Amino acid sequence: MFDRRLVEYFDWILLGITFLLCCIGLMTLYSAAAAGTMQKTLYMKQSIWFCAGLMLMVCSFLFNYRSLEGWSVAIYGGCILLLVCVLIFGKYIGGSRRWLTFSGISIQPSEMVKIALIVVLSKHYSRFSKEQGFTIRDLFKPFMLVAIPFFLVARQPDLGTAMLLLLIAVSMTVFVKIEKRLFVYLVSFCTITVPLVWFFLKDYQKERILTFLNPDRDPLGSGYHIIQSKIAIGSGMLSGKGFLKGTQNVFSFLPEQHTDFIFSVFAEEWGFLGSVFLIFMFLMLIVWGLKIANGCRDSFGTILAVGLTAMLFWEIFINVGMVTGLVPVVGVPLPFISYGGSSVVTKMIGIGLLLNLSMRRFIVE
Repeated sequence: MFDRRLVEYFDWILLGITFLLCCIGLMTLYSAAAAGTMQKTLYMKQSIWFCAGLMLMVCSFLFNYRSLEGWSVAIYGGCILLLVCVLIFGKYIGGSRRWLTFSGISIQPSEMVKIALIVVLSKHYSRFSKEQGFTIRDLFKPFMLVAIPFFLVARQPDLGTAMLLLLIAVSMTVFVKIEKRLFVYLVSFCTITVPLVWFFLKDYQKERILTFLNPDRDPLGSGYHIIQSKIAIGSGMLSGKGFLKGTQNVFSFLPEQHTDFIFSVFAEEWGFLGSVFLIFMFLMLIVWGLKIANGCRDSFGTILAVGLTAMLFWEIFINVGMVTGLVPVVGVPLPFISYGGSSVVTKMIGIGLLLNLSMRRFIVE
C-alpha cells in the first residue's frame, strides 16, 4: 500500500534544481547546435532522452532504496557484462569502442557502470565498516570491484570515464574512513607511481597533457580546442553576447560545442554573471546531495548518497576545469547540459535515487 508520507516528505527543492538545469541544458544545446545542420535532430534527440530519463528517475524513487542491497551484485555484474560486450561488439567511432547499438539506439555502458559501482561499494562498506577504519586487507575486495570496470573502460579507450570511476571510489572510501597509516602509505605510493603512468599513456593522451601545460605549443593542432574555449569564455565578458549570438559557436570556431565544450557556449552567451549562476546551481545540487547523506538513518543510504553526489561533483569539476584550462581535456560531459543520452539517463537515475533517499530518511520502517 502506498505510504502518503512519501508525498509529504518529497524533495521538491532537489527536483526543482534538476529541472532548472535540464531546461538550461536544452536551451544551451539548441544554441550550440545552431551552427550546424543537425540542430533540430540533436535538440529532439536530447529532448527524448530527457523524457526517458524522467521516467527512469520516477522509477528510481518509487521503490524502497534498501532493496538495492540485495540487487547490487546483479546490477554490477550486468554492467560489467555490457562493458565486455562493448569491447567485442561495440560501435567503433573516433578511434574507440564505447557504444552498443540496439535497434538504432546507441547506449554507453561506461556511464551506467558508475551507478552500479556506487551501489555495490555502498553495500560492501555499510556491511563491513570499522570504527578504526579500513585496513589494506579490508580494501582488497573494493579494489577489485573498482579495478574490473576501470580496466574495461580504459581499454575502450576512455581514460576520462575510467578516472571518474576511480575518483568516485576514492571519495567513497575516504568518507567511510581508512586507517591513518594506510592513508599516508597510499599518498606516498601515488606520489611515487603517478609519474610512471606517463610511460603507459598513448601518444594522444600524452599530447593532451602537454597541451594542458602549454596550449600555445600547437595552436592549430592539439592546443586549438582549449584556446578557442578560452576565447569564447572571455569574449562573453560580464553579461554575455546574448542567446544565439555567440560568434565562436555560430562560426564553428569552438570544437565539440554541443558535448565537451558546451559550458564555453553558455559562458559566451551569458557571460560571467550567467556562468556564476550556473555554477551556483551546481553547487546547490552538491550541497543538497550532502545534506541528504547527512540525514539518512542507515549507513547504506548515507554512503549511497555520498557516492551519487561525488559522481556529480567530479563530472562538474572536471568539465568546467577542462574548458577553462585548469585540467587536461579528457572528454567528460557536463551533467544535464552536454548532449548525450546515456549521460542524461544516468544522471536522472542518480537524482531519482537521491529523491528516494530524501523521502525515506524521515520514515522509520
